[in-house]
Amino acid sequence: MSKIMVVEDDASLREIYSIRITAEGYNVVSAGDGEEALAVAVREKPDLILSDVMMPKISGFDMLDILRSTPETAKIKVVMMTALSAEDQRQRGERLGADRYLVKSQVGIEDVVNVIHEVLGDRPANAKDAAQPEPASTQPAPAPFAVNPPANQPNVAK
Repeated sequence: MSKIMVVEDDASLREIYSIRITAEGYNVVSAGDGEEALAVAVREKPDLILSDVMMPKISGFDMLDILRSTPETAKIKVVMMTALSAEDQRQRGERLGADRYLVKSQVGIEDVVNVIHEVLGDRPANAKDAAQPEPASTQPAPAPFAVNPPANQPNVAK
């Protein structure tokens, strides 16, 4: 299964995302800031990085810029997550090469998991359909009939 790196300076959020992503079957590595993330990315070569933007040492934007300009990490998929909801911030993330830009207040953890699957392209197109039960048969139920009708009543189910 794919390897995901979670980059988040809030240790609780980092742990929550890591646990949920691990539950999806991914291998997870993590980093607490952009500087650490760059070192881990070169060493671990994750398939996707889920990264906060506002972090100490090196921001998520600067980290993304360095990732994209480094041959060993240039092709890693990157999903940016931030509290910054301004359109110019989203455009900056896209301009730097983010595969997706999510605003934390607008998405839940299941949305994040779905975006990871989508960006990696590792969920079958009909995965949601597979979880749905089969529709009930459209054939009408057979009409009940009396096996031994009383002698004075006709058998209507002939």
